[in-house]
Amino acid sequence: MGAGGSGRWAVGAVCGGLVYYHCAVRRASAVSLAADVLLVLLCSLSILGLLFRHLHISVPVDPLEWQISQEMANSIVASLANTIGAAESVLRVAATGHDKKLLFKVVFTLYFLAALGRVVSGAAVAYAALCIFSLYMFVQSTDQFDQLPWVPTGRDSLGGAQDTA
Repeated sequence: MGAGGSGRWAVGAVCGGLVYYHCAVRRASAVSLAADVLLVLLCSLSILGLLFRHLHISVPVDPLEWQISQEMANSIVASLANTIGAAESVLRVAATGHDKKLLFKVVFTLYFLAALGRVVSGAAVAYAALCIFSLYMFVQSTDQFDQLPWVPTGRDSLGGAQDTA
């Protein structure tokens, strides 16, 4: 079995598990499952559509045009690698215990996420994160974002010198 076969098996297992959870554990009907799936897809696509329209990004209708360039793929992977590396270094510093403030921030964040995970399903948290990220992108693209009092200006927020020119 090749890489495509194992990927299909994994997607099928995840989808089957979600259907089992929705129908057997929550005791909801298949009609409720279909309605929930369509509702989440519709809301997600409408939020992304509004975001793209506000950012003046044209979305091609033909799926063959949905390809990204090699530079864009490299940029996405590099950004993901930098994010994972930054998280790993923060956790490494917090694990040593030298920086007590960072340690307490990490412990509090992880405890909060664990408590949130017990109360709310992962899909709801992911959807809320998508909505908040879309709202953030919307606000950031407007002209008033730079005038907000909590938004740092210049390079001073990154630890460098502030621009004077």
